Amino acid sequence: MASAGLQILGISMAIIGWIGDIIICALPMWKVTAFIGNNIVTAQIFWEGLWMNCVIQSTGQMQCKVYDSMLALPQDLQAARALVVISILVAVIGLPLMVFPSQFHVLLVHVVSRTISTPSYSPEA
Repeated sequence: MASAGLQILGISMAIIGWIGDIIICALPMWKVTAFIGNNIVTAQIFWEGLWMNCVIQSTGQMQCKVYDSMLALPQDLQAARALVVISILVAVIGLPLMVFPSQFHVLLVHVVSRTISTPSYSPEA
């Protein structure tokens, strides 16, 4: 059995990771492409995120646009979007299991024992 200090450290690191997962899901900087023309006046930076893409002009002006459809995303960003959302949902399920493991264990044992001890119905002929 791990010490209480290690358990608290693990829980806090898991929560920090979950918050980081939510932050990276929202940021539009998954793919960054820079285009510099013949002079610095035509420089543009393209940011592609999971939910939107942004263009930053050399003047500092930034324009962002939400993707019109799921098919507008490149395949790598489609896969990243799915995996990030799945990881957030798994963490939502996992964090309560980690904080209150004994209550879930008692519930699981109760459900399993009740399922095993329930007699099956067999109609008489």
